[in-house]
Parts: sequence; C-alpha cells; structure tokens
Amino acid sequence: MVRRRFVRRFMVVAALFLIFVIVTSVLTYHGLGAPRRRFVPFWLLIPLVIGGIALVRAVRGFARPMGDVMEAADRVALGDYSVRVDERGPGEVRRLGRAFNQMTERLGSSEERRRTLLADVTHELRTPLAVVQANVEGLIDGVYPTDREHLVLILEEARMMSHLLDDLQTLSTAEAGALRLHLERVAAADLVQDAAEVFRVAASDAGVSLTYHVVDGLPALPVDRLRIAEVFTNLVSNALRHTPRGGSITLDAVGDEHRVEFSVTDTGSGIPADQLPTVFDRFAKAPGSRGVGLRLAIAKSLVVAHGGEIGVASPRTGGTRVYFALPSTPA
Repeated sequence: MVRRRFVRRFMVVAALFLIFVIVTSVLTYHGLGAPRRRFVPFWLLIPLVIGGIALVRAVRGFARPMGDVMEAADRVALGDYSVRVDERGPGEVRRLGRAFNQMTERLGSSEERRRTLLADVTHELRTPLAVVQANVEGLIDGVYPTDREHLVLILEEARMMSHLLDDLQTLSTAEAGALRLHLERVAAADLVQDAAEVFRVAASDAGVSLTYHVVDGLPALPVDRLRIAEVFTNLVSNALRHTPRGGSITLDAVGDEHRVEFSVTDTGSGIPADQLPTVFDRFAKAPGSRGVGLRLAIAKSLVVAHGGEIGVASPRTGGTRVYFALPSTPA
C-alpha cells in the first residue's frame, strides 16, 4: 500500500512536470513570432512525446524500488528483520537497496544474538539461584543446620553469579566499543612473567609444569596492563583446567618492532575440530566443562579492543595453542 501511494504520487508529479514542459514549449513557440495556428507543428510534438515517455519510464524505474524500500522499512519498524528488497533500478537506487538489505541482515543477527544471550544467561543463572534458594529454605525450615558449611556454599554460589554478571558486563562493554583502556608502555617480557608468576603455585599444586620463553629485543607495547593480565588469566586458567597432572603449559612471546605475538600452549586433550570455529563465542564450552564459557570470549574482546588479533590451534595429536598478537603502536 505504501509503495503504491508513493509510486502514484511520483507519477502525478511527473505528469504535471510533463504538462508544464509541453505548455511552456507551446507558449514559447508562439511567443517567438510563430504563425497563429490551431495546432502545434508535428515536429515540435515528437521530441516532447519522446521526452515524456522517457521521463515516465525513468520515474517508474526510480519510484518503484524506492516504494519497495519504504514498504520494507515499515515492516522493519514493526520488528520484521527478515524482509529484503529487490536490488533494481538505477545504480544509486540499487546501492540503496543493497545497503538496506545489509542493514536488515545485521539487525536480524543482532536480535538473534540478543535472544541467545538472554537464554544463555537465564540458563547459567538458574543453577546457582536454585542452590541458594534450596539452602536458604532449608535453613529457614530447620532442615539444614545453620553451620559454616551451608553458609559457605550459599556464599560461593552468590559469588559465582556475581562473577558471571561482571564477565557479561566486561564482554558487552568491550563488544560495544565502550571499554575504557588505560594505556601505558609495558615490556612484553613483563606481561609474560607476570602471568607465569600468578599461576606458578596453582600449576605446581596441579602437578603441571609452567614455563615461559620471551624473544630478546621485543618492543614495549601500549596496553592496559590490567586488561592484558585478564587475557592471560583467562587463557592460562583455561589451559590449566584441561591439562592433566604431569602435563605442561608454555607461555611464549615472539615478534618484531611492529607487533608481538603471545601464545599459551598446553598438553591437554585438545579441542575437537568441529568446535574450533566457535571457541570464542559466548557460552561456548566443551561437554562436561565446569566453566561458564565466557573466558575465551572475553579474551577475544579485550584483544580486539587493543587492535589485536586472536586465534586457536589444536592438532590431532593433542594439546591446544591459543595465540594473540598486539601492535606496537596504539590502535
């Protein structure tokens, strides 16, 4: 309906313009001293008719695609992100249609991610909330004694929910490009050494060897030291969780004056090939994993916020290598 009204109005404007041109041409013809005749000469009408036909065709070729876009925009306003328009008409109109289709595709993808995120968050919060509720009700009804064991359990579940919400806030802020970074020049070796020192005791308790190696001459990097430390924390803790006793974890740093690549390599069971493309997605985790599935997603967002890149490799022989590169100049 919107498209038809738009096309009709455009055609009316074109018809009025054509009438104006014809009348102006006739008046100009007689005003130039042409003999008073009842009819305009045939040779004057031919170009006017041809021009009129060309104008009508041009208007129709422009108005109809524009009407399609207007009608589709109304459907998008009502929440229908599946609508697409035919890319037809003049070049500028085709580009408009293509841009409109790309916009609706992005809107649809964003809406799908929003729904998925809401469902995932609901799922992840349901278990700790159920534990807290059951224990509190048990304490109130006298089923459980008010002892340290039950209170500590409630506190741990509450902390888990708090950590989940903090992780989601960090992730959403970074993905929205609103994460505030406090950049300072930090030596690449310091970043690796700090990460190794944080996990030295935990690795020793787990029976896992933790070593690191840094190439000499690497430049200092403009980074938010706390955020990059969070990246290492997520990667190393993830590696430590999947590395059995007797295994090893290695931190490396290589590069040149333009960028430095860091890597965390473990000798764990590895990641199945079909899961590699989604390891950095929200709530993506291996079956039986105790984690929530946000660590790698947060690591990726923080690296990208620094203008870097991140990737993962897991050969069939086992083990996993997660690597990320940071530029030596501010992003």
